[in-house]
Amino acid sequence: MKKTRDYGTAWRILRPESITDQIFIKAQRIRTLEEKKVAKINEDITGEYIGIVNYCIIAMMQLDIKPETPFELEAGHVERLFDEKANETKELMFAKNHDYGEAWRDMRISSLTDLILMKLLRVKQIEDNKGQTLASEGVKANYQDMLNYAVFALIKLGVK
Repeated sequence: MKKTRDYGTAWRILRPESITDQIFIKAQRIRTLEEKKVAKINEDITGEYIGIVNYCIIAMMQLDIKPETPFELEAGHVERLFDEKANETKELMFAKNHDYGEAWRDMRISSLTDLILMKLLRVKQIEDNKGQTLASEGVKANYQDMLNYAVFALIKLGVK
């Protein structure tokens, strides 16, 4: 919300594929840092996971916003949409945690990164197929899973 107040809703110009690529850039940087163990710029992976969370929510908001909606949205409206998508995804996380017995707690952070990258490749394929799937969940479900994997990683990193 701070960036929305600083920049407005400039993210509205992004097509769904561009948002997916922004998430990919962040996830790929995390994986590179996990493998190389050295960063040449002073930004840790925590910020990248937070970026994944935010871009996933932006992607879900963009999916619901009609094409005729103006690019510039009032900050209060954006905050309501953001909270709606975050809460909806949080409820999904609680349901899946129940069914999977919180298996993520025993996973490595690097595995969570790999799962995000796998989901990104799925979303890219769905986007390349113009949203058509035969048996798969759509892009929204994949954004929700990526968001939740990023939250799990942040929890494992000790972020409150």
